[in-house]
Amino acid sequence: RMFHTPCVGRMGTLLRLLLVGMSLAIALSTSNTEDSKKGVHDKQHLSDAEHHVDGDHNADYDHDAFLGKEESKTFDQLSPEESKQRLVIIVRKIDKDNDGNLTEQELRDWVAYVHEKSLWKDTGGIWSTHDGDEDKKLTWPEYLQATYGHLNEKELEDRTDFDFRDRIQRDKRRWDQADQNKDKDLTQEEYHYFLHPAEADHMKDLYILEIWESMDKDKDGSVTIEEYISDIYQPEDDKDSSEEPEWVRTERETFVELRDKNKDGKLDRAEIKQWILPDGYNHIEAEARHLIYKADNNGDGVLTEEEIMNSYEVFVGSQATNFGDALVNHDEL
Repeated sequence: RMFHTPCVGRMGTLLRLLLVGMSLAIALSTSNTEDSKKGVHDKQHLSDAEHHVDGDHNADYDHDAFLGKEESKTFDQLSPEESKQRLVIIVRKIDKDNDGNLTEQELRDWVAYVHEKSLWKDTGGIWSTHDGDEDKKLTWPEYLQATYGHLNEKELEDRTDFDFRDRIQRDKRRWDQADQNKDKDLTQEEYHYFLHPAEADHMKDLYILEIWESMDKDKDGSVTIEEYISDIYQPEDDKDSSEEPEWVRTERETFVELRDKNKDGKLDRAEIKQWILPDGYNHIEAEARHLIYKADNNGDGVLTEEEIMNSYEVFVGSQATNFGDALVNHDEL
């Protein structure tokens, strides 16, 4: 079975939250409720890869941001020579004014384009399976049927296992927020922001609320450090060690030093919002600047084709070994 959960961006850590209803699982076949209990919150949407690993910038994140997730996988199967050949084609697409240089703005436009294209491809694939009557709108009953399959609405409301009632209420709350024209149905655009709430201003407050609720296990209105840690680490799952791993200790320090702004030992909604959607931070702009920083050998603030080729591994992956008959899609972006 395949499942889709609304995208909710990487937090920049290994944080994987139990969603218990906040995940709003979108099933492509009959829903398995145990499988759909978990999901991932993302502060950025440019990649499913961690932005930093052991304090270092993750090249896989850059590849996904520059190429898109699917195209990045394709490049990973190419030889270095093939990667460079295809990278030249992409660079010339990005260079809109054909002056031989890539500016920060051109890179920002490209990364934004790749990001948006990836999200809409995701939405389109799910929409085509959910809008069975092809009337260009999705009704709430259609959504329930596509998501939970064999159960009707009353049966779903009567379910108590896996917090079903809570799950459906949260699904409906997000549905209503995404329904901008208030006709109780969702167009494909409205459904897109239902799936990707961090991408729309009218969805962001609810997006933060969902994260906060999912982390606040005791429902006291705040997230303690133990609640924060419990979503990323369960000691019973680490039977080989009697001590917390180093990365967990690092997360505790991060909570105290960075997340807990007012130093009261817990996170409120405002602190969670500043963590997930920090003021003044644009992940697309940050990625464009990072790419220039990594490849701008002469420090003039723009990238020539030669500079990009000299640092091609920053932008694309490759595989030096021969994959033989491996199926590789060579279509251009």
